[in-house]
Amino acid sequence: MQVNLIEGLLDESEKQRAEQVLNACVHCGFCTATCPTYLQGGNELDSPRGRIYLIKEMLEQGAASEATRTHLDRCVTCLSCETTCPSGVEYHKLVAIGRHASERLAPRSPWQKTLRWGLRNLLVTPGLFAGFMGIGRRFSALLPAGIKRVYFPPEKKRVSIASPALTASTVLPVVDAGAVLIVRGCVQPSLRPQTDAALEKILRHCSVPVCISAVASCCGAASFHTSGEAQARALARANIDAWWSLYEQQQAESPPLRAIVSTASGCGVHLKDYPHVLADDGEYRKKAQILAELIRDPVELLESVFDVSMPEFGDALGGQKLVFHCPCTLQHGQALPARVEALLHRLGAELPVVADSHLCCGSAGTYSILQPTMSKRLRKEKLQALQASDPETILTANIGCQLHLQAGTETPVRHWLEILADRLPPS
Repeated sequence: MQVNLIEGLLDESEKQRAEQVLNACVHCGFCTATCPTYLQGGNELDSPRGRIYLIKEMLEQGAASEATRTHLDRCVTCLSCETTCPSGVEYHKLVAIGRHASERLAPRSPWQKTLRWGLRNLLVTPGLFAGFMGIGRRFSALLPAGIKRVYFPPEKKRVSIASPALTASTVLPVVDAGAVLIVRGCVQPSLRPQTDAALEKILRHCSVPVCISAVASCCGAASFHTSGEAQARALARANIDAWWSLYEQQQAESPPLRAIVSTASGCGVHLKDYPHVLADDGEYRKKAQILAELIRDPVELLESVFDVSMPEFGDALGGQKLVFHCPCTLQHGQALPARVEALLHRLGAELPVVADSHLCCGSAGTYSILQPTMSKRLRKEKLQALQASDPETILTANIGCQLHLQAGTETPVRHWLEILADRLPPS
């Protein structure tokens, strides 16, 4: 493809990245078959290929319309297109540049800017989200059942299941294992604190030292995807500052820091992308690259911690009717498809095949708020596929997907780490 981007619109480094992605795309159309928004209406401009055309036109002409911004907004950034693309097009890098440029060339209305500003700052301001949740909890009895189910669920009691719970001897202690740093998210501590608690319980059971990142929390993904790129970079720097001293301290000890883990796959994929987010930051770029090498999804970590070939593990999760929703951020963003399913299967879980499991559920961070119509369509289709096997529990790996799916069904939606922690003896 011939690319002639105008001078002065983008920084030189952004211009080079945009040209690289545009030149890699051969417009074969494979991406359209796996794009959830294109499949909803068949609109070419709501496909990755169509959006690439729009971004190319915008960067070559230096002009954009509201329609350009609308089609970029409708992208859920699920990265299913990158999984499908035979040419290795890094679409997410181009769409980030395109969105940033369209904000300047086709400014949003004051209301849209205020809404995005409010969403970003609700999440990243320490204590603000927790404060609102505290107020809501006091009046939760007056709220509709659907809202209570998502935001104020009753505390789950430990349920006795037919198959025996794991015992302290079930898991081999990990010898010379470095500490694992668990990163608290911005909303998860208030909405589903049991998820991080589950991972901590599992790791301590396996004799893996655990430390908690209390200084910094939000990864910056919500800001990055709602026109707040500068704020997202500031949050990334804050996290790096908070972790770097621990990293240096642990490196001087034996063993060194083992991993940095977020139990939300959406946060995990953004944390792994810090080298790209800070690619133009001479002071933080190298630190971002070093720390990104330590970012692990829980499944990557537990695969190396568990000796899942032990016969005692054989039927630990047997007897439960489960189904797993693999978030886009796990299977496409982090390129870890079927890994959780394989681990759960080896622990005795029988998981049915889910139709169109590669398609997005419609959560996509703040997408469900900013694009409610498309988001609900995607959720309806996803729940139909997940509930086809009549499961007792739907499992997932991301807080956003968990809340979004729970809003559409009375079937419990839980993080997969919780059911594993349920089988461990009390701490």
